[in-house]
Amino acid sequence: MRKKLNIFLASVVFSIVLWGSISLSDYYYTNIDVKLSLVNFPDNYTTGSAIPDKVRLRVKGRGWKLLSLNVGPESEYVVTAGKDSGWHTISLYNYLESNRWLLSDVDIISIQPDSLRFFVERTISKKLPLIPNLKLDFKPGYGLASDIVLIPDSVMVTGPVSYLKPMKEINTENKSFGPLDSRTESEVGLPKKNGFNYNTNIIEVLLDVQKIVDKQFDNILVEVSNVPAGKEVVLLPNKVSLNIRGGIEILGKLDENQLHANIKYQDLVRDTTGSVAPVIEIPKNVTLQYLKPERLRYIIRSY
Repeated sequence: MRKKLNIFLASVVFSIVLWGSISLSDYYYTNIDVKLSLVNFPDNYTTGSAIPDKVRLRVKGRGWKLLSLNVGPESEYVVTAGKDSGWHTISLYNYLESNRWLLSDVDIISIQPDSLRFFVERTISKKLPLIPNLKLDFKPGYGLASDIVLIPDSVMVTGPVSYLKPMKEINTENKSFGPLDSRTESEVGLPKKNGFNYNTNIIEVLLDVQKIVDKQFDNILVEVSNVPAGKEVVLLPNKVSLNIRGGIEILGKLDENQLHANIKYQDLVRDTTGSVAPVIEIPKNVTLQYLKPERLRYIIRSY
């Protein structure tokens, strides 16, 4: 019984191979997408023009050849930029001879797009700060306790002068994180821009995620600054209470000496309501939730 089964399976395999061999010997039409590479720019020149990453080729050939084009290593359609700067308009059909791999047993019916228009210009290099382009999702009760840290925080960029010269910063690639509930370290790339190169393409990201809590500080003395000689200011009251929100580790180390409330004497002189709001100075990466009282009455005495 097993012998008959083996013979049957061998017959099926042989039939499939024979059918495939006959089928792949016929001619077919198909579309293939190949990478477009613009090469051989003059030294220290490039293009920032938008050109397609790939071209679509409508081809005719035997089945086995078309199969190898689709399942083999990624192919490139190579185009020479030329030796001159300025605007270039070229026909991609003129570069069929430069891509001999296409002409072996394959007929090119069409190329889409069939032409390119691009501007060749000199390159410059410039150091630009990085801006995190991240989407962060936190578990309930958690958030960033401090600023996002990028390592490095800037990169050396080389690119076409007309594009790079006005740039003041560069965003990282968009990347999502979450839901987050603890300190996170990861990596993010830089955007691919035609004609641009970076001295590094991978940026380390540090996210200081902590549980977000509130902390109350009472009896913060309010100071009046720039009081001229011969004047005295009495605040009613002269102390305030603050409610601060931030990461649990940061607030755990925070004391009232790091909190300041201040009123400028000039603001009292300009006031017409009889009360003023103090300016609150708090450490970075914490936020003021509320202040009590929000406004203070005052008396100005002269000597």
